[in-house]
Amino acid sequence: MNPAILTVILLVVSNIFMIFAWYGHLKLSSAGITSSWPVWGIILLSWGIALFEYCFQVPANRMGFAENGGPYSLLQLKVMQEVITIVVFVVFSMVMFKDFHLQWNHGLAFLFLVAAVYLVFMK
Repeated sequence: MNPAILTVILLVVSNIFMIFAWYGHLKLSSAGITSSWPVWGIILLSWGIALFEYCFQVPANRMGFAENGGPYSLLQLKVMQEVITIVVFVVFSMVMFKDFHLQWNHGLAFLFLVAAVYLVFMK
């Protein structure tokens, strides 16, 4: 598979795990599943999920990085990562938190992020 495409796929999978590690416990708590857990238990749960994030993120960055033979500069990898994170976060939030609503300013902010990706990839 093309390393450019595989890098993006791995970053998307990584971000799915990351969003669950960072914000999934909020949904579990509001559902009453972990509401009585001590914070250290939530931290351990999040670390366990984040382990899978790193299992995809590290290979994505290693294979995607230009100095390792990949197609992307360090800055390109970072900006792509941020846009992927926002997209995954929005989808997660809309599915898991019914009171999450996008507004015009959120859309504009996302357009600025897309513009950042465009600018970073310009020659």
